[in-house]
Amino acid sequence: MITKKKLKKKITIIDYGMGNILSIQNAINFLGYKSILSNEPKIIEKSDILILPGVGSFNQAMKRLNKLKLVEAIKKNIFHNNGKILGICLGMQLLAKKGSENGKIKGIGLINGSVLSLKSKTNKVLPHIGFNKIVNKSNSKLFNGIEKDKHFYFVHSYYFEPKSKNLNFQYSYCNYGKKFISSFENDKICGTQFHPEKSQKNGLTLLNNFFNLVC
Repeated sequence: MITKKKLKKKITIIDYGMGNILSIQNAINFLGYKSILSNEPKIIEKSDILILPGVGSFNQAMKRLNKLKLVEAIKKNIFHNNGKILGICLGMQLLAKKGSENGKIKGIGLINGSVLSLKSKTNKVLPHIGFNKIVNKSNSKLFNGIEKDKHFYFVHSYYFEPKSKNLNFQYSYCNYGKKFISSFENDKICGTQFHPEKSQKNGLTLLNNFFNLVC
C-alpha cells in the first residue's frame, strides 16, 4: 500500500519536447498530486519540485534546453531557490556534467560524471529494453518500502558514470552485460535511468518516495 502525503508544493514537469510527459503526469495524478507542464524559465526557476523526463539524444536534448534557456533556470532552481529535481531516463543523464553521444557536449552539470555508451561495454542487444533487476542499498530513500532486487523498466543505450567525488549521493545498480548505475539520489537531486512511470507498482512507490523525500 502506498502511503501518500498532502503535497502543497508546486510540481513542474519540464516540457522541452523530448519526454513521455503525459505518462509521467498521469502517474503523478494517480498518486494524488497535482503538476503542471512548462518550458517557461521563470516558472521552472520558482517551482518547488522539478521533473525532467527525456527520451532520445543527449545532444539534441541539450540543444533544446539551451535554446529555451532552461539550463540556467534549472540551476537557479536547485542552487539558489532550494528546489528539488528528479531526472528520468535521458533526463537523469542530462543532469551529468557531460555526454559523449556524437561528440562531447556539456550537460546541465548538477552531478559530477559523464554519460557513456554501453556499446563497447556489453555483448547484449542494444538498446537495453524491458524490465531488469535493481540492486539497491539499504539506506536508499527512493527505494523505501520496495523489496530488494525488484524489477524496473528500462529503454536506453547509454549510462551514467560518476566521479568519485559524489560522496553525498546514494546509488542503485543494474546489470546488463555491464554493471551500471540505475539511480542516484541526495536530498535535492535524484535520477533514475529506468522509467518509474512504466514500472507498475514499484515505479509508483518510488515516485511517491521521491515526493515524500523532498517534502
